[in-house]
Order: sequence, then structure tokens, then C-alpha cells
Amino acid sequence: WTVSQRQRAGMLFRLYPDLKEAYRLSQNLRTIFNRRPTKDCARLNLARWYNSVAQAGFKSFNTIAATFYEHADEILNFFDNRSTNASAASINSKIKAFRAKLHGVNDTKFFIFRLCKIYA
Repeated sequence: WTVSQRQRAGMLFRLYPDLKEAYRLSQNLRTIFNRRPTKDCARLNLARWYNSVAQAGFKSFNTIAATFYEHADEILNFFDNRSTNASAASINSKIKAFRAKLHGVNDTKFFIFRLCKIYA
């Protein structure tokens, strides 16, 4: 942050302590993923983050924490080799958008041919 940004954030955080707490929670979650912990260490850090969220009592963060908790095993797989399936998800969304433009596909071979020509 620049000096003026720090000053403005300081003023905001003094006036709105809930905003400061929400910012702290989001930064703590970001820190878990930016560090290079082992999977077990990340699991422990996420558990601590869940506790912080529960103590803060923000409904939106409770929803996020519940989603993370529900999918913890899949999320923690990120720490095995720090890779995601974002590229596959991107390709899937492009295929869905392309298919939606066609309003149904009758010729599957031609559809796959078009996909290969456009996105390969």
C-alpha cells in the first residue's frame, strides 16, 4: 500500500472496526494459500481460520468457511503440488458457451471438429 492508502485504511478501520476484522480474516485466508505449508500444516491453519471466523460472527464469512469445511479434502489437495483445475474449468465454460450458441448439437463429430479448430 502507498502511504496515503495506509492512512485512508487506518481511518476506515478506526471508524468501522467490523471492516478491519473482515479485512483481517480475508488476509489471513490469503496468507494460508500464499505460504508454502505442508498439507497437514495448511489443515491446521484452516482450522484456526474457521475458529476466527466463528468468533467474528460475520454471516458471509460463515458461509465461506462452511463451504471450505465441506470441501476441505479437495481444497487441501492444492498443497500437494500447488496446482488447480482452473484451466480445465475455463475450457469447460468455453465449451458450454459455444454449445449454447448452437442451441443443440445434432452432428457430434462436426461439433468436436469445430471445438478443435476454435480452441485448440
